[in-house]
Amino acid sequence: MGSMKKTLAISCLMMALYGFSMASTVYQVGDSAGWTSMGGVDYQDWAADKNFHASDTLVFNYNIQFHNVKQVTSQDFETCNATFPIATYTSGSDAINLERLGHVYFICGFRGHCLAGQKIDILISPVTSGPSPAHWPLSSRSSASSDLYFNKLYWTLSVLVLCLSQFAY
Repeated sequence: MGSMKKTLAISCLMMALYGFSMASTVYQVGDSAGWTSMGGVDYQDWAADKNFHASDTLVFNYNIQFHNVKQVTSQDFETCNATFPIATYTSGSDAINLERLGHVYFICGFRGHCLAGQKIDILISPVTSGPSPAHWPLSSRSSASSDLYFNKLYWTLSVLVLCLSQFAY
């Protein structure tokens, strides 16, 4: 194999592996209960057994007449102060991409909801190994997560097929 073909083969393999490793997880906050002050969801318990990473997505589903989502500072999280949020979401189905390592804090800005427990502290950790679908919590994966995983898998396999087809002649 010539040096040009070796370089192309290595480049294709790296692109395929990169595409697959970039798969992220979509989490529906509160699972089927969603983002609510009713129903006894303990959002800290919900988050405790999950490993959040940069590029993952949180989806907050809620009734816009009764709830919203406000990203706040650590201090405002502790005191349930929604007066000066970092960001406010009000669509009723907010998809929020996790972008940086560390803690991200969300509360409901409706009076009394945060104090009643409608708040969540998300710790975003570095990825220590490649994602393994067998270890993803099934109850927390939405169909969007599965779709994203299979789209990445399809893209990776497509790149490999394209690259391998270049060596067929």
